[in-house]
Amino acid sequence: MLNADLEDRGAQMLHEVEGSQSVEAFSGRPSGNRAYGGPVSEASESWARAKEGSPSARRPQSPPEPETKPEPEVKEEQADPQAVKASPKGFLRRRPVISAIGALALAATVGCGYVYFDYTQHFESTDDAFIASRQFGIAPKVSGYITQLLVTDNQHVEAGDVIARIDDRDFRVALEQADAQVAAAEASIRSTDAQIVVQQGQIEAAAAQVEQAKAGLVFAQQQAARYQDLARMGAGSVQNSEQYGSQLLQQQAALKSAEAALAVAQRQVDALKAQLASARANLAQANAQRDQAKLNLSYTMVTAAQAGRIVNLSAGVGAFAQAGTSLTMFVPDEIWVAANFKETQLDAMRSGEKVTLEIDAYPERAIVGRVDSVQPGSGTAFSLLPAENATGNYVKVVQRVPVKIVIDNPPKDVALGPGMSVVPSVRIDPAPSLYERLVALFDHLRG
Repeated sequence: MLNADLEDRGAQMLHEVEGSQSVEAFSGRPSGNRAYGGPVSEASESWARAKEGSPSARRPQSPPEPETKPEPEVKEEQADPQAVKASPKGFLRRRPVISAIGALALAATVGCGYVYFDYTQHFESTDDAFIASRQFGIAPKVSGYITQLLVTDNQHVEAGDVIARIDDRDFRVALEQADAQVAAAEASIRSTDAQIVVQQGQIEAAAAQVEQAKAGLVFAQQQAARYQDLARMGAGSVQNSEQYGSQLLQQQAALKSAEAALAVAQRQVDALKAQLASARANLAQANAQRDQAKLNLSYTMVTAAQAGRIVNLSAGVGAFAQAGTSLTMFVPDEIWVAANFKETQLDAMRSGEKVTLEIDAYPERAIVGRVDSVQPGSGTAFSLLPAENATGNYVKVVQRVPVKIVIDNPPKDVALGPGMSVVPSVRIDPAPSLYERLVALFDHLRG
């Protein structure tokens, strides 16, 4: 019974010792043990003595395990209260210079951001913009072999400069034929004029014959009347009366014949005048044919109608040029910028507003333009297949509206052509921004 009590008491004391050691391991602080002669070592020794007197202590014991030397424990160093009290309590007090520089940098960033924001509010910009022009193909109006080519690729030409020449021998022959036809028409007119003059003489002669016939008729009437009276009174013969009566009838017939000849001569003048009008019409036709021949001859020289550049030249000397077939593309000097702004950017945009243009190909160039016009409708409304918003499900999308921008000072030493990318910035607020006022103030102070 006594041994059982001793074993129970020894187990309880061992359990307390193990508990204290676990607390020591968790807290990191040393508790009572053998090294410090605490209650744990005393309890262990009393439990060992009690166990020696018990029957179980007389049992053979296993050889004792080698004791491990306890590792030296490191005691926490307590902070010096005076040192803690003397050190700064924050970053601003520990790094005052860096803090001041950071504050100045933050203030400068905020200020610059506000200045930039205020400056951008005076402009509307887009990157959906390109240079545009009315480029077209140059084609001859007549067919023929090209005998001379006076331009090359990307060459600048002025209005009236010759681009190519076509063999003109056939057209020169046609012009000579037209000249001959004109000469024949002119000769026909002169001949008809002469015939009219001759016919006028014939008319005068016929008119004289009419007067002569009239005079003869008067005398014949008098003679016939005189001999009729004599024959009635018995002083003359009936034969003489009948003879002079016959002469009267002959003079009347002669007068009618003269009058008819006069009428025929006059109608012949009308015929000659109609012939003259026909000859003049033939002359006009011959002149038109000659003018057409001259035009065809001039068409053998293909010229530039306006100033511009030769692009994509496909003609060559010796090639046969068909009428209407393009020899080269032509880009006029008159170009502009087609900027596709969002419809939400057009509220304050008006014609005549100043535009700053940044061309991607020449970023160092300062090019200025102005708003010419705004297209009355979005780009999709005039496309080949316009959107059908009345069918299916509708999703609202911000539309793009083309704006025409005219370039005021296009550079002459570089090539600008259709399709080149441009970034236009339209000034929608004429009032100076804060940045511009600061720049003006700085220039005033410096000046």
